[in-house]
Formats: sequence, C-alpha cells, structure tokens
Amino acid sequence: QRQLVESGGGLVQPGGSLRLSCAVSGFTLDYYSIGWFRQAPGKEREGVSCLRTSDGGTYYSDHVKGRFTISRDNAKNTVYLQMNSLKPEDTAVYYCAAGFRLYSLCTMETGRIPTWGQGTQVTVSS
Repeated sequence: QRQLVESGGGLVQPGGSLRLSCAVSGFTLDYYSIGWFRQAPGKEREGVSCLRTSDGGTYYSDHVKGRFTISRDNAKNTVYLQMNSLKPEDTAVYYCAAGFRLYSLCTMETGRIPTWGQGTQVTVSS
C-alpha cells in the first residue's frame, strides 16, 4: 500500500525556518513525481514545490521561489521541503503528494493525483 507520511510542521516566527519531511512507504520513487502542496483556510490547495525523479526536474511556485528547497534522500525514501524566511502568508496545511510519471505534478488538477499524505500544519506567527 502506497503511503506518504508528513512531519515537521509547527509554529514558527516570521523569518524563521522549518523542514518538512515526507516518508514514503509501499513504493520507491523511481519515475515518480513527488511534491508539496498547501491549503490555507478558505483557499484552494496549491502546488508549492515538486520534484520529478526521472530527470531531477524541480518546480517552485512564485510565492516560494528562492526561499524553499525540495530535496530527496534515496536511502531513506524520504522527500524534504526546507522552508526559510517564512512569512505569515505561508501558514497552511502542507501535504505531500505523488504520482507515477506525472510530468507536471504541481500544476495539474489535484483530483488527478493518486497518492496524498495526511498533512502537517505550518503556522507562521509572532
């Protein structure tokens, strides 16, 4: 059974950092796209950062470019999202998602993405 488990969320002050982890079980990431989405109250879920394991391609939304970094640890079958210079508008539930050979994971319709984690809350507030 494919499973994604997020961790690392929490409360942080503006300007601070957090690292989210997405532990993958039930499959390996070869030829998958995997990434991070977020959903703030009253807003649609949006793609934040995604990684395409087939060619190493990455995507960052304009809202996080230059502040967030996605990475992968093959040995641990885990994907990370390093979030720096956090802003109050980054407050949301962050979800990990994956799909086999989905070329544009972060920008596709979320209903088409087959595998999701349960989410982890990130709150940026002083």
